[in-house]
Amino acid sequence: MLTVSSIAHVAIRVKDVERTLDFYINKLGFAEMLRLDRDGRLWLVYLRITDDQYLEIFPEGEGERAAEREAVGFNHMCLAVPDIEQTVRELDAAGVEMIRPKVLGADGNWQIWIEDPDGHRIELMQMMPDAMQPAAIKRLKGL
Repeated sequence: MLTVSSIAHVAIRVKDVERTLDFYINKLGFAEMLRLDRDGRLWLVYLRITDDQYLEIFPEGEGERAAEREAVGFNHMCLAVPDIEQTVRELDAAGVEMIRPKVLGADGNWQIWIEDPDGHRIELMQMMPDAMQPAAIKRLKGL
């Protein structure tokens, strides 16, 4: 059986790379790590989420928006945050509109939802110790 230790990166294709970088760097606080060119043109930009997790930005996307949430394919990415209230304040200060306000999800975690400039949905979640995920992990580990 394959052993996987984590998700290393998520890759998205975007219409306007500079607009996207402004959003992820200047509003969400990611850091640009590196750029790769291919055939003399920008091929992708790596952004740091953590030291082991990255967001790859591919330019020259076609269409105007990411697929709607009911479409087959990428639905959303979820970013863990330590304090949902602080996250709301930081988003407000950065002028990032929430497409769904703070709510306690069905799994017992606090969440808010935003979109990037291309319509990629982003869930920001404060994982709670009494949520469904920790209980499920305990069951999986036989604890």
